[in-house]
Amino acid sequence: MSTTFKAPEGWTELDRTAVDTARVLAADAVEKVGNGHPGTAVSLAPAAYLLYQRIMRHDPTDANWLGRDRFILSAGHSSLTQYIQLFLGGFGLELDDLKALRTFGSKTPGHPENFVTDGVEMTTGPLGQGISSAVGFAMAQRRERGLLDPEAAPGTSPFDHFTYVIASDGDLQEGVSSEASSLAGTQELGNLIVIWDDNEISIEGDTSIAFGEDTAARYEAYGWDVRTVDWTQGGSEYLEDVAALEQAILEGQKVTDKPTFIRLRTVIGWPIPELAGSHTVHGAKLGTEAVAALKELLGFDPKQDFAVDEKVLVHTRALAERAKAEREQWEESYQAWRSANAEQAALLDRLQARELPEGFAEAFPTFEADEKGIATRAASGKVLEALAPVMPELWGGSADLAGSNNTTMKGEPSFLPKDRSSSEFSGTPYGRTLHFGIREHGMGAILSGIALHGLTRPYGGTFFQFADYMRGAVRLAALMKTPSTYVWTHDSIGLGEDGPTHQPVEHLAAYRAIPNLSIVRPADANETAQAWKALLERDHGPVGLILSRQAMPTFDRSEYASAEGLAKGAYIMKEASADPQLILIATGSEVQHAAAAQKTLEAEGIPTRLVSMPSMEWFEEQDEEYRESVLPAAVTARVSVEAGIAMPWHKLLGAHGRAVSLEHYGASADANTLFTEFGFTPEAVVAAAKESLAAAQG
Repeated sequence: MSTTFKAPEGWTELDRTAVDTARVLAADAVEKVGNGHPGTAVSLAPAAYLLYQRIMRHDPTDANWLGRDRFILSAGHSSLTQYIQLFLGGFGLELDDLKALRTFGSKTPGHPENFVTDGVEMTTGPLGQGISSAVGFAMAQRRERGLLDPEAAPGTSPFDHFTYVIASDGDLQEGVSSEASSLAGTQELGNLIVIWDDNEISIEGDTSIAFGEDTAARYEAYGWDVRTVDWTQGGSEYLEDVAALEQAILEGQKVTDKPTFIRLRTVIGWPIPELAGSHTVHGAKLGTEAVAALKELLGFDPKQDFAVDEKVLVHTRALAERAKAEREQWEESYQAWRSANAEQAALLDRLQARELPEGFAEAFPTFEADEKGIATRAASGKVLEALAPVMPELWGGSADLAGSNNTTMKGEPSFLPKDRSSSEFSGTPYGRTLHFGIREHGMGAILSGIALHGLTRPYGGTFFQFADYMRGAVRLAALMKTPSTYVWTHDSIGLGEDGPTHQPVEHLAAYRAIPNLSIVRPADANETAQAWKALLERDHGPVGLILSRQAMPTFDRSEYASAEGLAKGAYIMKEASADPQLILIATGSEVQHAAAAQKTLEAEGIPTRLVSMPSMEWFEEQDEEYRESVLPAAVTARVSVEAGIAMPWHKLLGAHGRAVSLEHYGASADANTLFTEFGFTPEAVVAAAKESLAAAQG
């Protein structure tokens, strides 16, 4: 193949040299550390440079500028594709940072991390997550525009911007990207532009062995605006037609009722002699000879590493001056908006400050004591209904389970293109109720994108058992400490007749094992209200709100401590009649059984403390003095009561403790039968308590 390069109008020789500099830096960085992914960073250098230097509206002096476009490197393994552009553009990375690639404490970790590197919008790496979360970014932009500037003509609002994505073959093979991309087409997200690096290479070689569909046609079927730019020229020659790519992007920007999907046909590792097109350049260093050959081909000194011509750097960092002019134009529009929209401007200021609205604390309902009670999923729905008029930034929905999850705010329109309304759900493009469809994994990633976009607070619901379908997105949210809220209902065998396929058993333990993820399982309606209040006040890290299908008693808070104690993760719900000899610790629907057992034990002369522990994670955050006040070390007779496997409880139970737990799958029957059959009764708790007391006194 011969190689040629077709630059967009206005590009200079310095631009071309800058692209080649990016290629060489990618090769050198991986060679220095001895591992990494150089191939895509080399061949995609022209596309990345085009985006950063010509297409995107952003400001190197302020990576968090409100008016910026967003860029998501879904192909996170090719982190150098982004790092080198951040270096060239002057976003804060320097040459020493590239030299420190993939080393401890560097600003250039193996995959982009938004909590490490300025200019990185989200952490990527697990394939499919970036493009899927980008759908959330695009949805958030539209919702925010609706809150702040709904009447502006398309393209004229200071809140109009694009989200750009570079995606790989691997991203499009992962099922999560299909879920989110399908929804993006349904939502007609004209502010989303994806560039697919179609190089037909993955770790195992040619993608033909596992990836054979017409992907562009698939995206067209999803409802996307699909375009193809073929740098391989059908295999006849290699023409890096950057001008054609720019034209495709600019044309995609004009399509306002569809997201744009650009199939960019490339050869991985181009133009590395001997190795271009080989899967060996995907995930390993090139080797000294190949790096030298690439440098010679591009006119660089093969004996010099990390070579950057000062003229190139001056040229690329002039991006700040170009950005300044564009930002000044945006600022003029923004200030005009502020002057004309005082109320919305005040809302924006509050949202940017992450401040809670006036009347927030007073909005939460209080539930009267009721032996019959209500399901905590129903209580959650009442809380959302009460918050709706107070907190416009709070929005969300369900993975096709709104009626079961109680995630729909009464009277609020759906977030939908107008032609998508149904007889059940009437929507507008700026609506509030989200419909994720039966796409739990996509929902999890989209929630992350919405939260990361910065102004609104999203939640999404499904049955707790189906949380496993979204675990990859949940883990990534936890890594990023993204404040997403997961409304996970039908929390136990208490969901009853649907049987073991739907009854979570190991899930509480499994999700408590994820660092930075808070699991909150309230005991009644008032704890549910306090759970929402606490998680919104915290605004830090993802939270799984674990709610029941079945009704459970609303405790009389004149007898039991205030549910406000939930904010500390655990609290003394009812003190013992004397210095406690025994502590009962329970969560969720099992607190009622522990409460009944406490009465029995006290009647038998055993001073027993009742502790509600809706969140182990929040309890562990408390200082030692508080934790000791709730669970004094001297009291070693302890019983945990929870309808799930006991694994997380042993660290609190100690050698003498006993767990009333479920160490096997459930069954198909009504909830009361299952709880009785599987030992979740006051009598079972009392028996376990006496065993623990005997062990402690033994």
